[in-house]
Amino acid sequence: MGTVLSSLLGGSSTIDGSSSSSTEPSLVTAFHSSNRWQLHLNESKASNKLMVVDFAASWCGPCKFMEPAINAMAAKFTETEFVKIDVDELPDVAQEFEVRAMPTIVLLKQGKELDRVVGAKKDELEKKIQKHREVPKFAA
Repeated sequence: MGTVLSSLLGGSSTIDGSSSSSTEPSLVTAFHSSNRWQLHLNESKASNKLMVVDFAASWCGPCKFMEPAINAMAAKFTETEFVKIDVDELPDVAQEFEVRAMPTIVLLKQGKELDRVVGAKKDELEKKIQKHREVPKFAA
């Protein structure tokens, strides 16, 4: 059903829309529709999976600085979901999360905010992801 919804609501969820020079697909899901984001957020409430939401803008220098770090963290923390929302494209979503500066990165679990990082603070973000992520049961 998710594939059907995805195709009805605007294509693949793995395209991040960035102008990255990498040929590998991004592990960061970009949302370009408020309705599609709301559906995804509602579905995530049933999961204990950590979601990292990067609120950014295409013109924002610190956002561009953070993008490679976020892509690297998405590759490293594969049990965590990474999402990108352009505040100019989805201002209603940015307003709902009270985004006042960029980048603002919000950590959610079951639809509830656990933490946030405001600004280009890679180390702080990685520490917060490590703190809140779900570690697989078989890990020592």
